[in-house]
Amino acid sequence: MPLVDVTYAPHVPEARLRALGSTLPHLVSQAVECPEEPYDGDLQPGDVEIRFRPLGPLDRSGLNAVIEIRSKWFESRAANRQERVDLLHERIEAATGLADFGVYLSLPVAAWSQGE
Repeated sequence: MPLVDVTYAPHVPEARLRALGSTLPHLVSQAVECPEEPYDGDLQPGDVEIRFRPLGPLDRSGLNAVIEIRSKWFESRAANRQERVDLLHERIEAATGLADFGVYLSLPVAAWSQGE
C-alpha cells in the first residue's frame, strides 16, 4: 500500500494536478509491483493514498513538483528501485505533461493494517 505525497509549486495548473491525481494510483502501483504484492489492475480503497500539498511560504524548491512515494520494503522491490523510479518518472511525464519534477521512492521496513 503506497503512500504518496505531492508537493507542488503555486504556478502548477489545477488541471495538471488533477491529471496527477487520476494517473498516479495506477502508475505507482505498477512501479512498486512485486511478487509479494502483485498488482492486478483493480485498485480498491486504501490501495494507494495520495496527499497534495502546496509549497508553503518558507519552503524552498527549484522544481514544479516533488512526488514522494513510500512503499513497504521487499528485497524484490529494492533490488531495482532506481530502474523503477526512472520508469515511473517517464510514465508520469508522458501521462500528465508535467515537467521539471522529481520522484522519490522510499522503501521503509513497515507494516499496514486497514479496517473494512
